[in-house]
Amino acid sequence: MPAVFFVFRDAPERRAALRAQEALDRYRLFGLDEIRARGAHVHHNLERAGSPALWTRVTARVVGQMLRLVGGYGGDFASVLASLRAANAADVVFATTDTVGIPLILLKRAGLLRPPLVYAAIGLPERLEQLRSRPLRRLYKSAFRRASTIVAYAESEADWLRTWLAPRAPRVRFLPFGVDVDAFAPGSAHVEDVDVVSIGADPRRDFELLGVLAERHPELRFAIIAASDRARSIGGVPANVSLETDVPLERVRERLAGARVVALPVQHNSYSGATTVLLQAMAMAKPVVVSRTDAIARGYGLEDGMNCRLVEPGDADAFERALLETLANSHTLGSRARKTVERDFSWARYTEALWEILSAAWAPEPS
Repeated sequence: MPAVFFVFRDAPERRAALRAQEALDRYRLFGLDEIRARGAHVHHNLERAGSPALWTRVTARVVGQMLRLVGGYGGDFASVLASLRAANAADVVFATTDTVGIPLILLKRAGLLRPPLVYAAIGLPERLEQLRSRPLRRLYKSAFRRASTIVAYAESEADWLRTWLAPRAPRVRFLPFGVDVDAFAPGSAHVEDVDVVSIGADPRRDFELLGVLAERHPELRFAIIAASDRARSIGGVPANVSLETDVPLERVRERLAGARVVALPVQHNSYSGATTVLLQAMAMAKPVVVSRTDAIARGYGLEDGMNCRLVEPGDADAFERALLETLANSHTLGSRARKTVERDFSWARYTEALWEILSAAWAPEPS
C-alpha cells in the first residue's frame, strides 16, 4: 500500500480536529481518516512538535519576501520546508490548500519535491490572475504543469485552470465536496426556534445583505454564525439578529436544526459557494436559499425551486423574495435537498473519489 503525505494549512481548528479521535470536525482533514482506513501509510506535516528550526524559518522568510517583491504568491514555506524530508519519503503528496500547495508546487518545479503531487485548488484563479508580469506567469504555469493532478471543488475553477495551463495542462479534476449524511441528518428532537440562520467563515459571505433583509423584516428572527474577524467587519446588526463567533461544529449543527430556513448569501467569486454549510443544511433536509456563484452553479445538482433556491449574488430584492417564499412553503424543498445529497454528495463518495485520484498519482503508468 502507498505512503500518502497530507500537507495542511496550520490552524488551531485543524490541530483540534487532529487531536479528536471522533468528532464532526474530522472533515477538516480532507479524508485523511478514510485514506488511512484503506490501508495506506498516512502521515502529515502537523505531526512535528514545536516551531520549525531557525534555518527553516529564515529561508521561508527570504523566499516569501522575494516572491512578494516580484509580485508573486508564496504561502507557508516554513511548514512545508520543515516537513520536506518526510514528504519525500512518501509515494504521493496531497496539498490540501493553496497556502501550502503553492510552496510545494514551486519546490516541485525546483526539483526539491520528488513524489507525485496532488494539489487541491481553492480560489487559485483569483491568485493567478493577479500575477504582475509575463515571466512570473510563465514561472507559475511551468510549476503547476508539474502537478500529477490538480483537484478543484468547483467545476468552474477546474475549467479555468485547464484553459490557463493549456496546452500542457496536467490532469485537472472537478471533485465535488461531500458531507457525512449520518452525522448531518434530519431529526425531530430540535424545535425550529429561529426563522433564518446563516453560517460561514469565508470572507465572501455577504452577511451585510442579510442585515439589510433583517432590517426590512423585524418580525423575523435571524441568527448569524461567523468567524471572529469576519464578524468584526460586519459592524452593528439589527435587534432581531443574533451574532455568534467561532462556535464548535456541534453548535453549528444545532443552529441548522433550529432553523426554518438556511440563508447563504455569497459575493461574486470563482471558488466559494458556501459549499460545506450548503451540503450540511441540505443533508439535514433544511430548505436553503443560496447565491448562485460559479462554484455551485454547475456540478452540485442544484435546481432552483426543486432542491434549493438559487439567487444571483448581490441581488437583495431577489434574495428577499426567495427567502419569504421559502419561509411560507419549505417542506418539499428540504426533503428533495436531502435526497440530492444522499445520492450524490455523501462523504463516502468524496473519499472514494479522492482515493482514486491519489492511487492514480502513485501507481506506475501502464506500459
